[in-house]
Amino acid sequence: MKKNGKRFIGCILAAGLAMSLVTGCVSQKMAAGTEEDKKVTLTFGSHQSGLPTSGIVQQIAKDFEAETGIKIDFQISPDAQWRDLIKVKLDSGEAPDIICVDTPIGLASSLHMDQYCVELTNQPWVNRIEKTTLAAVSVEDKVYGITFPGAKMYFYLYNKDIFKSLGLSIPTTYNEWKDDCQKIKDAGYTPVYEATTNGWHQVLPLFETGGLWQEQDPDIYQKLNANKIDLDEIPSLLTILKELDECAKAGYFGEDYLSNAWENSKEAMATERCAMTIAELGMRVQIEKEYPEFKATEKLGAFIMPWGDNQIVGVNPASNAYFINKDCKYPEEAKKFFEFLARPENLQKRLDGQPELSALCWPEIKSKYTKEDQDFLDSLKKANVVQTSVNYIDSQWMDVGKDLEAMYTGASTPEEVLKTIMDRRIEQAKLQKDPGWVK
Repeated sequence: MKKNGKRFIGCILAAGLAMSLVTGCVSQKMAAGTEEDKKVTLTFGSHQSGLPTSGIVQQIAKDFEAETGIKIDFQISPDAQWRDLIKVKLDSGEAPDIICVDTPIGLASSLHMDQYCVELTNQPWVNRIEKTTLAAVSVEDKVYGITFPGAKMYFYLYNKDIFKSLGLSIPTTYNEWKDDCQKIKDAGYTPVYEATTNGWHQVLPLFETGGLWQEQDPDIYQKLNANKIDLDEIPSLLTILKELDECAKAGYFGEDYLSNAWENSKEAMATERCAMTIAELGMRVQIEKEYPEFKATEKLGAFIMPWGDNQIVGVNPASNAYFINKDCKYPEEAKKFFEFLARPENLQKRLDGQPELSALCWPEIKSKYTKEDQDFLDSLKKANVVQTSVNYIDSQWMDVGKDLEAMYTGASTPEEVLKTIMDRRIEQAKLQKDPGWVK
């Protein structure tokens, strides 16, 4: 009986232990499920060109999720649709938690992110961004966004071997550049790779050459913003429109430029099908990464776009930035993501993982510029680009791209394109009830 009793008690204990284990497993699963439910997902809305094509931001977001459990859901829209789309979503209260938009946000024609987004002035990373860049994400000294790329500057990247074989020197005037284009075309190359299907690329010669405007009048930007003068009083603007039209019709952009995509520009330069293209210096690294045999960092030089005889490089202090929607349900978690992005190791990871990027607007991170490139940049005259300085320019950038296409096909003239740009400025200013236009 004692043995049977012990056996009986043992069975009961064993059964109890088994039940305890099962219950424990169930409890753990329920706890895990509850913890899973607690995980936060932040939506991140951006246009295509707002995020690096390398996917480095998405990689860093995965690291953030692994550390915090907070997931970032990226929602990317076409460049041409983004500005209108995000404006509608902001007005309807349906915008993503985190929003990527172009800067600066202080212009009257901006998307007014100060009205829609969380103020970030007191965040610990704010004082680490370059002061000139911080202004692009601020309104009245209040900071609303975080940004990363260093100052953006566009040049003509040119094939040194092609230039040398044809006995060409670096042009400093439009006529010199045009003569070079003709010789390059006669030799069987396409002089310039122009990408019109992306909508933004063909507009660069017009508004990256604002230094010309300021040479004629240092107060030109202020006068335009106060509506004291209009764009038809800037001689170089119509001049450059006519020059662009002339070059397109002369075949300097090639036969298929109206169907060219920017995504194919690297291949066009690496195969030496084209001799030049407008790009940032960092594009050479990007080309070399995809076409290592070409040695783009050695074979491609750079010079200032000489449209209108321009010799001043345009500087865009900050091209786009990220903002936290004030209607976001998880603003503290979004701030944690921004803090994570601003960690020195993640800043370095971003610079290393974005081949076309040469520098960040965070002075603690050393740029990728070679000494030769830095000496070149230091030697140049610089001026802020038009779109960051004059109201109602950046907001119609993609529309201007379509205007130029119409000009290239003969559906419009340079004078008509200029008038259309002016009319849009008037329309947008009146919609904004801008005091310079609405008395």
